[in-house]
Amino acid sequence: MLTGLRLENIALIEALEIGFASGFTVLTGETGAGKSILLDALDALLGGSGPRLLRQGCDRGLIEASFSLTPPLVSWLVTQELESDEGEILLSREWRLSEDRLSSRHRLNGVAVNRQQIQELRPLLLDLTVQGQTQQLARPGQQRRWLDRFGAEPLAAALEPVAAAFRAWKQAAAALQSARTQWDQQQQQRQQQEQLLADLEAADLQDPQERQRLQAEQDRLAHGVRLQDGVMTLLGRLQEGAEEVPSALEHLAACEQELGQMAALDPAGAGPLAQACSDALVALQDLTRDLDRYGSGLESDPESLARLQERMAQLKALERRHGQDLEALITLRDQLRDQLAPGGGQASLAALETAEAQARARRDGANARLTEARRIAATQLEQQLMAALRPMGLTHVRFAVALEPSAPGEDGADAVQFQFSANPGQPLAPLAEVASGGEMSRFLLALKTCLAAADRHVTLLFDEIDSGVSGRVSGAMAELLQRLASQRQVFCVTHQPLVAAAADHHYRVSKVVEDGMTHTRVSHLRDIRARQLELAELAGGDHQEARSYAASLLDSRSA
Repeated sequence: MLTGLRLENIALIEALEIGFASGFTVLTGETGAGKSILLDALDALLGGSGPRLLRQGCDRGLIEASFSLTPPLVSWLVTQELESDEGEILLSREWRLSEDRLSSRHRLNGVAVNRQQIQELRPLLLDLTVQGQTQQLARPGQQRRWLDRFGAEPLAAALEPVAAAFRAWKQAAAALQSARTQWDQQQQQRQQQEQLLADLEAADLQDPQERQRLQAEQDRLAHGVRLQDGVMTLLGRLQEGAEEVPSALEHLAACEQELGQMAALDPAGAGPLAQACSDALVALQDLTRDLDRYGSGLESDPESLARLQERMAQLKALERRHGQDLEALITLRDQLRDQLAPGGGQASLAALETAEAQARARRDGANARLTEARRIAATQLEQQLMAALRPMGLTHVRFAVALEPSAPGEDGADAVQFQFSANPGQPLAPLAEVASGGEMSRFLLALKTCLAAADRHVTLLFDEIDSGVSGRVSGAMAELLQRLASQRQVFCVTHQPLVAAAADHHYRVSKVVEDGMTHTRVSHLRDIRARQLELAELAGGDHQEARSYAASLLDSRSA
């Protein structure tokens, strides 16, 4: 429910702060006084056009409204991680003009929110209806959305799996299309791919690190002679000595013998040294054996080196030719094996075709269940709408909801069109094409009445929707608005005394000129006398007959 509205420098309003209650509220006043400004301000607050509302000569404007919390609004606030304030929210939009540039900012409970959030918030708070709203009727999918809202929970339950099934099918269809495209390309390139696979198979690729391993082996073979010479030199010095010079082992053995004799004379001092020398001798003997084994394993085979270098050249040429390293080439070879194997590509394609067909069947099944739920809701909407329209001077009205197949999407596979006929003998035709302005006004009011149960948490705003209708019809519209206000908060800008008299709350909008400036004033008509005078103005002027008529309207309402 809209509980309060504050305006600063908006259109003809310099400053206004007003509170609202539940039930049926009307706004009346002479033409041009600014009755629609309040509805325009609420529309701008929730994402509508705003620059034209800024008061002339001002560089700042503000619209601020408070709304009581509803379950859908609470859920939305939770998903947005926004907090409420004592059972209500405070939404504002501020405009600032600087250097001929106008900017605006939305805030929710003092926190800046973006345009996307405002668009999501709007249908949770307000539903604005204006006379001749044919543009909304013509908006793609709007009539389907109205039908789905009317269908409430049963339609919502049928609609939920439709979106998931459509997305799953779309994903399967995209995978199939990609595979088919790839298959067609493969067939065109098959000969080239077969030659590529033959080259890769001939290369006998096994190890992604083969080049690095061969490089190390090549280095070892290339330096085999030098390494063997080094081993022989080391063994000579360690084991054999040179030109009557004892070897290192012989020197160390002599040292061990001398230290042994010293240890016998001085166990405490020379004993540890003798042991260290013995350990060094053992280590040197181990080194000699390891050098001998290492030398035995060294090769100097020119033929092996040539074969190794030839293999390395082959691998390097493959990498350079295809612009990929060995690991990628091995992966490519394995893929080509699968693709070019008898039945390999067809088997993969067949699996994707099966998956797409199954996903399409699930999509179509969900769409069929949704279509059936929409047919049931359409029949109910037809009955309720005609029941609401006939008392409003449309005795012979006919209305039908036509469902036609359409391309599947996340909202199903139905095109919904409202068809209308107001006169006998006139065939049903699209509502937006054949309904007059007055008929459209009554239709929209009847439709919003039918949607009331589904959207009971949203405030309804009607801007002169009863314009141009007769007194009898306006009386029927007043009764409908009263019924609607028993479930919802309803606002209506009106020129009809019958409609104004039916309201729970009455505000008069007037225009005054002060110091050469035009201002709009909003007065809450709380007592019977003030309402009688306003209703008399609406009925034709401040004369006895009009005043008597106004009094009778209020008397009949209170009776």
